[in-house]
Amino acid sequence: MSLVKTEFADSIGTITMNHIRKHNALSQLLIGEIITALQDFKQKKARVVILRAPPGAKIWSAGHDVKELPLTRRDPLGWDDPLRMVIREIETLPIPVIAMIEGGVWGGACEMAFACDMIVATVNSTFAITPAKLGVPYNTTGVLNFMHATSRVILREMAFTAQQVSAPRAELLGMINYVVEKEELEARVNELAGQIKRNAPLSIAVIKEQLRIMESAHPVSPRMFERIQGLRREVYDSHDYKEGLSAFLEKRKPEFTGE
Repeated sequence: MSLVKTEFADSIGTITMNHIRKHNALSQLLIGEIITALQDFKQKKARVVILRAPPGAKIWSAGHDVKELPLTRRDPLGWDDPLRMVIREIETLPIPVIAMIEGGVWGGACEMAFACDMIVATVNSTFAITPAKLGVPYNTTGVLNFMHATSRVILREMAFTAQQVSAPRAELLGMINYVVEKEELEARVNELAGQIKRNAPLSIAVIKEQLRIMESAHPVSPRMFERIQGLRREVYDSHDYKEGLSAFLEKRKPEFTGE
């Protein structure tokens, strides 16, 4: 059974994540289907792509499928991690991607939403960066993507507390484009998509790629990179990393020791 539903009409492609039983957790299978759909819309020369959950969803996506994270002594978010692959696919797709948000957006799903070119959310939507709840180290590219999405003080608040930020507050902070009532969501997204598709697709594709290149122009010396990797290794080799994943799978509160 497919974990996504796709629709292509009037040059607009829509991807609906549809693994409701697992709150659209970003498993390898779900991400694989999202990537396939994005590539298919590229072949069809779509002018806009919309990424959404089913209407009325309480959770847009719960983020990483924790059951797929390695338990010990291996980088949980390496270059070939499925989340990294779908982020790169969205960023390099020469087509604007609109995240249509309804419900909670957690952990890695926040990064996937922020990787989209525009975000429209309902009033009741929330965003939470949750690695610290699990004792998981986030990778450098992902942290940089969060830095692009918000200011350093807000990022620190979200990363350190793992608390939810409401959509109205996220709009005030410049993290998302529009907040609308639930009943207005589809109409607002379709209006934006219609405005985009009437403009020159090559011009849009080039501007999107220019922005991607310029946003990623952050020189890091070999020494700095090794330092960052060493810090991350301390986390995924730690007791707290194992404890965080075990507690999640056992559905209990973790007891972190800082070791």
